[in-house]
Amino acid sequence: MLRGVALHLLRAVAVVFGVVSLTFVLLHLAPGDPAAHLLGPAASLEQLEAARHTMGLDRALPVQYLAWLSRAIHGDFGMSIARGRPVATLLAEAWPATALLVVLSLAASYLLGIAIGAWQANTRSRVLDGGLSAATVSLAAMPGYWLALVLVMVFTYRLELLPSFGARGLDADFLGTWPQLLDRLRHIALPLLTLTLIGMGGAARFVRSSLRDLRDAPFLVVARARGLSRRQVIMRHQLRNGLIPVITLLGLSLPALFSGTVFVEAIFAWPGVGQVLVQAVQGRDYPVVMAAATVSAVLVVVGNLLAELLVGLVDPRLGSGDVAR
Repeated sequence: MLRGVALHLLRAVAVVFGVVSLTFVLLHLAPGDPAAHLLGPAASLEQLEAARHTMGLDRALPVQYLAWLSRAIHGDFGMSIARGRPVATLLAEAWPATALLVVLSLAASYLLGIAIGAWQANTRSRVLDGGLSAATVSLAAMPGYWLALVLVMVFTYRLELLPSFGARGLDADFLGTWPQLLDRLRHIALPLLTLTLIGMGGAARFVRSSLRDLRDAPFLVVARARGLSRRQVIMRHQLRNGLIPVITLLGLSLPALFSGTVFVEAIFAWPGVGQVLVQAVQGRDYPVVMAAATVSAVLVVVGNLLAELLVGLVDPRLGSGDVAR
């Protein structure tokens, strides 16, 4: 068991190291100069060289990488080039808004996806199953930014029902408790709906495939023969066994959803990590981009570990040693 845990941690460190290393190299090879972007087109050559020296960009790339890595290991991601503030502070301020969006959309998409997928797996109507399959495949394949723009066009410009900018109205501070809550709900509705629809489509397809394979399994036939109702067979036996692969998908959805919120937050001006990252990329703010890439890589590792632990808890046939391996 200890060997399995050690191997798992070693793989996790290798994944994070590979992601941050590749991101660092590609980021510095991409066109654009942070010093020129910071000082503007009127800056002289001497001013640009002085700024690059201050930011450490005039050193060799391996030296810059080792310096950044030594600081990042200790939790120091440096200062934002564009804002002049600690990167950790910027991400800490933006993280609650992203976490709220991610948690709510993850819960909503999987609850709806499991319900739709379970219904599809057990229905005998080919027409309804085919229609829902077409809808869920289309939702899963849609780019998040495109769906977000469509929802803005429909609900903001056509129907004029929901706002599409920010997390709160300009007059939110002057509203009472309940009107302020309603204002927050109206602002989160479109970004939440965007992420939920896309996640729901993928979850429903996965659940349908997993449960449909078990529909005529011997243990379900025995459960029906014992006189259990259709609902009891599905809830107690089919879902419990068929959702084990879905738990793995749930763990992997965490980092995928985190990365997917980047464009959605940028479109809706949602004050989260995604908006900070987009602004950092546009401003060639290397420390912020590297910190966000590191957080994303860590989420991938945590998502995998969480999925394995949850599978071990749901499936009693898997012990802790199996999970570790």
